[in-house]
Amino acid sequence: MNSDRTLNVALLSIDIAQNDPHANLEATETLLRKLNPGTDLVVLPELFSTGYCNSRDTISELAETVSGKTITRIKKWAASFNCAFAGSFLCRVGDSFFNRAFFIEPGGDETYYDKRHLFSLSHENTLYTPGISPFRTVRFRGWNISMIVCYDLRFPVWARNTGNLYDLLIVPANWGNTRQYAWQHLLIARAIENQAYVIGINRSGTDDYGTYDNTSLVIGPKGNILELPETNNIIQATLSLQKVLDIRAYLPALNDADHFSIDV
Repeated sequence: MNSDRTLNVALLSIDIAQNDPHANLEATETLLRKLNPGTDLVVLPELFSTGYCNSRDTISELAETVSGKTITRIKKWAASFNCAFAGSFLCRVGDSFFNRAFFIEPGGDETYYDKRHLFSLSHENTLYTPGISPFRTVRFRGWNISMIVCYDLRFPVWARNTGNLYDLLIVPANWGNTRQYAWQHLLIARAIENQAYVIGINRSGTDDYGTYDNTSLVIGPKGNILELPETNNIIQATLSLQKVLDIRAYLPALNDADHFSIDV
């Protein structure tokens, strides 16, 4: 852990080329060369290497295992840049397909989470298999980090920070500008109620479902939006763990939270 309890993060709001993993991996690598030295964590949008696919034939063609070229490339980046990578990709397990979040560490440790809430408006629920377990919190450079994916954001119980399990929640998304008000305010709500930083990493550009520009956000543990410039689709920020600990010490609201269980 850094002695000052900070985490340097970079949000890469990629303009995703539809159904073109090679182009998206190359575009990501180009952006990586522009990062500030000392970056600890790079966050990528939902399905960053393919975009959202709504054809079973296309999904079958593009989906990869965790040993495929996308995760293999990310592992190389993590080792080369000495930082972790988080996002989601189109994953195949046997005959099933998942919108699978990943957290890949420089030493090669890998943690995965399958998106639980599938977006029925775009028929994601008919093409993909939902996850059954929350993300397993990762301990990285002194921080506890958790993830959900896009539509999961609308379901606060699923993201509840029971027992202060996490200090940072990452939300990779393809969340259109027409629902920007909901996106922004749900991110703020998750930060306030969980007393944690929240990173909402959205793609840029357009696809068949809308436009996505300039909507990636970093939210502080009090629900404040960090005013951060976006340059070349990159937002870079330094997060303070001490700020998280201070707000929890001042107002230990999570100690008073209700106990519950979730049926999956």
